[in-house]
Amino acid sequence: MNRRLPFLALALMLAASLVLSACGPAATPEPVEPAPTEPPAPAPTEPPAEEIGTPEHPIKVLFVPSVDTTVIVTGGEIMAEALNEATGLTFEVSVPTSYAATIEEMCASPTDTIGFIPGLGYAIANQLCGVDVAFKAMRFGYDVYWAQVLVARDSDIESVEDLDGLKWGYGTVTSTSGYMWPLVMFKEAGITPGEKVETGGHNQSALALYNGEVDFATTFFSWPTAVDTGESIVDAAHPDIPDDLIESCAVDAEDHLVCGNYRVRDARANIRTEAPDVMQKLRILTISSDIPNDTMSFSPDFPADLRAQIEEALLAFAETEAWATSIGNQDFYDWSGLSSADDSEYDVIRSMVLEAGLTLETLK
Repeated sequence: MNRRLPFLALALMLAASLVLSACGPAATPEPVEPAPTEPPAPAPTEPPAEEIGTPEHPIKVLFVPSVDTTVIVTGGEIMAEALNEATGLTFEVSVPTSYAATIEEMCASPTDTIGFIPGLGYAIANQLCGVDVAFKAMRFGYDVYWAQVLVARDSDIESVEDLDGLKWGYGTVTSTSGYMWPLVMFKEAGITPGEKVETGGHNQSALALYNGEVDFATTFFSWPTAVDTGESIVDAAHPDIPDDLIESCAVDAEDHLVCGNYRVRDARANIRTEAPDVMQKLRILTISSDIPNDTMSFSPDFPADLRAQIEEALLAFAETEAWATSIGNQDFYDWSGLSSADDSEYDVIRSMVLEAGLTLETLK
């Protein structure tokens, strides 16, 4: 018997046990507790929006600088106080530096702005950002106004066609009655005025014609009113003062330009101090069709509930005596009241804007 066999068998058994132990299941590790973590920080929140119409967020009331700014601010504050008393809302009056600046501000502040802007400005503001009209001005019983062509009373000009090639005086290219309406009328008549003179305003245009610096001038027109009743005297076929009253025209003790029982209300009356005989020197050649009056408009996203309150309060304010010391003041905008307005009424001005090629940059 070989003595090495038992010893070899023992070695083989030991090796097998080692192999089996190596193939056995791994030991389960002890569980590890997760490290404690801080609770997540709360997400930042936006501060609550300031309510429109509060002292912290007043409603902006904008007026275009067409007359003395001091007069506008003083009268505008009277209106703001009346609206505050009626609605509890807070208003802030301002006068931007130009028509264009007023429009830009209304578009830049779409939720909280009111603007008292002319029809031309409204047409452009509506096109730019959706500014929406609420009211238009009443003056002398009308919510529209007109343009007029003035010529020297002793001239031989009898029709629009006679203006072809003549020297034209107008206020500015941004004036509806002073420039845009006449421009369209001339194009429709197939005439081309000669030299153009931008005078700076209606009064200046009338004076330029009075002084013989231009051959004709275009300005605003309003019907004359009766001295005794204050009612408008309308004669569509003859818009000027009757010829038999012209020699009587003079400035009266109340500083009104009157001819018999007619009080002159068109641009000629505005130069009565510098030219008291203006009626004897200048006559009306023709007047335009109706042009919608200046507007009171809201910025495009103005809250509907606040708008309704303000509209109601404005209509009530227009019936008070304080109105005449505010926007009804003849040295302010001379609005005698308010008339409801619709956007479509300003289509005629949109047509003029298109014809004249005017833009916001032109207004600047």
